[in-house]
Amino acid sequence: MTVETSDTRGSAPTRISSSRQEGSGGLWDSVKKAAVVIGSGILFLAAFGNSLTWHLQRFWGASGDFWQNLWTRVYVGFEGHETALFYLGTMLVPTLAFWGTNTLLLLVDTTGKPSFITRYRIQPEKNNPVDPVRLRHVLKTVIFNYVFISGSMVVISRYLMTMRGNPCGPELPTFHWALAELAFFSLLEEFMFYYSHRLFHHPSLYKRFHKQHHEWTAPIGVVCIYAHPLEHVISNMLPVALGPVLLGSHVSTTAMWYSVALISTTISHCGYHLPFLPSPEFHDFHHLRFNQCFGVFGMLDRLHGTDTKFRQTKQYERHSVLTSLTPLNDSIPDTPKKGH
Repeated sequence: MTVETSDTRGSAPTRISSSRQEGSGGLWDSVKKAAVVIGSGILFLAAFGNSLTWHLQRFWGASGDFWQNLWTRVYVGFEGHETALFYLGTMLVPTLAFWGTNTLLLLVDTTGKPSFITRYRIQPEKNNPVDPVRLRHVLKTVIFNYVFISGSMVVISRYLMTMRGNPCGPELPTFHWALAELAFFSLLEEFMFYYSHRLFHHPSLYKRFHKQHHEWTAPIGVVCIYAHPLEHVISNMLPVALGPVLLGSHVSTTAMWYSVALISTTISHCGYHLPFLPSPEFHDFHHLRFNQCFGVFGMLDRLHGTDTKFRQTKQYERHSVLTSLTPLNDSIPDTPKKGH
């Protein structure tokens, strides 16, 4: 909306754009929301780490240096085979996180059971259950990208990281430093993913590369890495892999970050807005409308105005952590269509 004013001397009207005012305020709101998301994640990890450490000390007699002592035993066990240790951490651990999460989701997607989970489907009429032919096609690409593309980039990352130091050093980073690194990785991913993702939406690139990913207007978890190999390198892997390379991170932090990133993107694509998990409404809307919501946290979308249509929808009203067991499609239903 634009408001027009003029003075009594007949001077040219002064235009005050309320949309700009809303944009600047909205950007700050998005920054605060991103800070809350990142901060909440860090606090959760800190609380979980402290609680687990307390439990181990209280009930199992572990010392205050439990994690360092555990890592020392692992490090000594792999002495002379640090390459294997690096790949064990950066490949096996994230693989268990990714495929463990997606196996559970695929059981729901393919069977439509349990109904307790399917109640939280964002687009209730889609993937109920998922088409097995489409799923098999997706899995072929996903496995190829995961094994050959992601695996190759992890090998390159190790080479670059060893040029700066030893990513499998005998001393673990402090827990607080690891959390700070995770915060930096998240912000770097937001920046790189937003701009690379928008690049692939350019007409000259979309049809050849990114359209493959958008075959799914109602995504499921494994679709997160269903993409052309070039897109998978530039838009999926590079924003995640670059952070640990830049900071020369320890393999423990790198493994944790890869796992968090894989689970996060799986949730963004899973198609279910489940209780107490991050909201997937933002990216689900991107698959539905294509030209909105390009980022991860939404800060750059607000800055560039690529979330304006999203903010006018019921999906935006539902875009929050669900803290009850009532599906948001029930508590915030779609506006009835005219004539119904």
